[in-house]
Amino acid sequence: MHHLIVHTCFDLLAVTLAVLGGFLVYKWRFQDQLVRTAASVGSGYFLFLSLGSITGAFFFGTLNLYLIDLHEAGRSVLGALFGAILMVELYKLKRGTKGSTGYIYVVPFSICIAVGRLGCFFSGIEDQTAGVSTGLPWGHDFGDGILRHPVQLYESLSMLAFLLFTLGMLRNHPGFIIRYGFYLCAGFYAAQRFVWEFLKPYAPIGPLDMFQYLCLAIVLYSSVMIYGSRHALRAA
Repeated sequence: MHHLIVHTCFDLLAVTLAVLGGFLVYKWRFQDQLVRTAASVGSGYFLFLSLGSITGAFFFGTLNLYLIDLHEAGRSVLGALFGAILMVELYKLKRGTKGSTGYIYVVPFSICIAVGRLGCFFSGIEDQTAGVSTGLPWGHDFGDGILRHPVQLYESLSMLAFLLFTLGMLRNHPGFIIRYGFYLCAGFYAAQRFVWEFLKPYAPIGPLDMFQYLCLAIVLYSSVMIYGSRHALRAA
């Protein structure tokens, strides 16, 4: 019960800071552009976004627990991202919407991961997010007497670094973030997550675990979308 309380408190803090960060960035850099984006996507966009993220979070989170013989419901940030991308891109394809529409989520998403993973870290071994054992001096005992990789902190620091990069780009080149920010964010998150997965005790499916296959799919998506956006910009 203690780990659930800790995790919930950090989740609420992460969401609160993400909403605040998103609002401030909107007022700072995205007001005019977001009006045009909202008009191009319509109200159905948010329905597909919500459906994809919720379904992906619970489906892949629960599946991962099942693969390690824990028969209970789970959630996954990576699964939520994958589901949201899939459903939104299908919706945009059906509607004929061109260009990136996710730039407004880059700062909130980065904040959510940077803060939310602290909740995973402080929740202990019961959170099922601790890494494998390590002899490195920063190994952490999550409550089972074994020093483990604090992969939650690795992920938190990675996304904090990306957040600082994004804020720097928004200060000097906001158009870059509008065009490529979401794709870079999704690709970076998936790439760093792919690396940290090697330090987790999850069940492999062939050479990789389930989450690493999702990471590869998102990195491929990010690369294709950035290439397409750059090609479209040159052709304009």
